[in-house]
Amino acid sequence: MNSLDGIRILDLSRVLAGPWCTQTLADLGADVIKVEKPGLGDDTRGWGPPFLADTQGQDTTDAAYFLSTNRNKRSMTCDIAKPQGQALMRELVAHCDVFIENFKVGDMARYGLDAASLLAINPRLVYCSVTGFGQTGPYSDRAGYDYAVQGMGGLMSVTGERDDLGGGPQKVGVAVADLFTGMYASVAILAALRHAENTGLGQHIDMALLDTQVAMLANLGANYLVSGQKTGKVPGRAGNAHQNIVPYQVFETAPTESGDKDHLILAVGNDSQFVKFCTVAGLDHLPMDPNYATNQGRVRHRDALVPILAATMKTRRKHDWLKALEAAKVPCGAINNLAEVFVDPHVQARGMVSTWQHPLSGPVELVASPLKLSRTPVRQDLPPPLLGQHTDALLTEVLGFGPADIARLREQHII
Repeated sequence: MNSLDGIRILDLSRVLAGPWCTQTLADLGADVIKVEKPGLGDDTRGWGPPFLADTQGQDTTDAAYFLSTNRNKRSMTCDIAKPQGQALMRELVAHCDVFIENFKVGDMARYGLDAASLLAINPRLVYCSVTGFGQTGPYSDRAGYDYAVQGMGGLMSVTGERDDLGGGPQKVGVAVADLFTGMYASVAILAALRHAENTGLGQHIDMALLDTQVAMLANLGANYLVSGQKTGKVPGRAGNAHQNIVPYQVFETAPTESGDKDHLILAVGNDSQFVKFCTVAGLDHLPMDPNYATNQGRVRHRDALVPILAATMKTRRKHDWLKALEAAKVPCGAINNLAEVFVDPHVQARGMVSTWQHPLSGPVELVASPLKLSRTPVRQDLPPPLLGQHTDALLTEVLGFGPADIARLREQHII
């Protein structure tokens, strides 16, 4: 049994933020009906290369991008631009607990699939809209996407090397505004389902990438609101350093045996850890200096302290530092590329890679859900490899359609 057994979700979202949300809910056991456009499907089915290869080594139609965000879902096709497709969605809504979409503001109303219309059909429905800028406000009619939101929401102003060291605006390597919006949407949907369970009333959830990105500023947003707007000091890029903790950054170590540069992360989170680090590094005098004894002092005197530490870190190789620092319980870590991540024994022991049997390629490895529940483990089913492969079964199971009904919809190019 899974945590969300019995919850059915009609998912009209595409690409990343919405599908990331519904993938999490599907992992937890919800029956997610992924509605895709006939003949084309979710845009990410074609976002390659790389594509999954079949047993002969030829590319299939499954892009790795699509596989990354659609676990445990069932795919059906429906053309919601046609009145018959809209009617089909309204029939399905009566049998669903959640409806999620990420169309432009106003599109769902044109299709008769807006929150007010669907809540009139199913008052318990949890209706979630995911857009770039939300349902209200001066930007609500704009199309929003992760890259632009990372810029507009301040993330790129605090990501990358310091400007005085040659840095400039830098986006994060994955679409974090999309991913965080998906996770926040998952939380909101679960809360709304609880409310519907208690009251019998659904509601409309308005999720916006820009709202999420602003919330993600976390301590840096608070730094500015509490102090910066009064002093005029705006948080900027700090490279691999932490804005509020020192030393908490990447340091270069002695070169590798082949003479290549090497690095590690040193993450000293409190004063006692700083003392332990200094003992390992042979810098016992530093914690005695009032400028460096506390984190507040170390932050204020960062420019004087960091060069001292940087010179010391270059005196030993990464492996030697990691071994000594880990033994002293000083937080530190290697900087792994993706090949190193997936062979890491701890990543493997935690089951973060799962193997599925794909109908075209045979065994395929994909990243697994990080959720680990002791009584209701997550599902581990393959993303739907074939566009619309569950259409007939869903229409029969949920709506009781017979072969003639389904054939008629197919002849009309609705499915």
